[in-house]
Amino acid sequence: MKILSPALHSALDYLVVVILWTAPFILNLNGLIATLTYSLGAVHLLLTVFTNFPLGIIKIVPLKIHGYIELIVSVVLLTTPLYISKLSAMDSAMDTFFFGGFGVIVFITWLISDYDPCGDAV
Repeated sequence: MKILSPALHSALDYLVVVILWTAPFILNLNGLIATLTYSLGAVHLLLTVFTNFPLGIIKIVPLKIHGYIELIVSVVLLTTPLYISKLSAMDSAMDTFFFGGFGVIVFITWLISDYDPCGDAV
């Protein structure tokens, strides 16, 4: 069921950037985990600004491509705790919970978002 319209999704994407950029402070994420979180926020901001949907500014990335990128990102986030611990020990269970939980949220958002401005589901 596609309950998130492109307009609502575009607004939520900007909120996600704010969440990603404040999460290291709020959740006390440090080191590599904080850097990855800030970087993910920056990449998400760029994707949102360049997506062809209501609150996109430059509108060169098709909405369907935006959806495919979010699907890939959700899988990467869900698996991050598995490989990030090999690069740098996660400081706390919060690091694992944050990336895993964020991956679940992105995947659910992907499932319920309408990525076709004409109304056809991805």
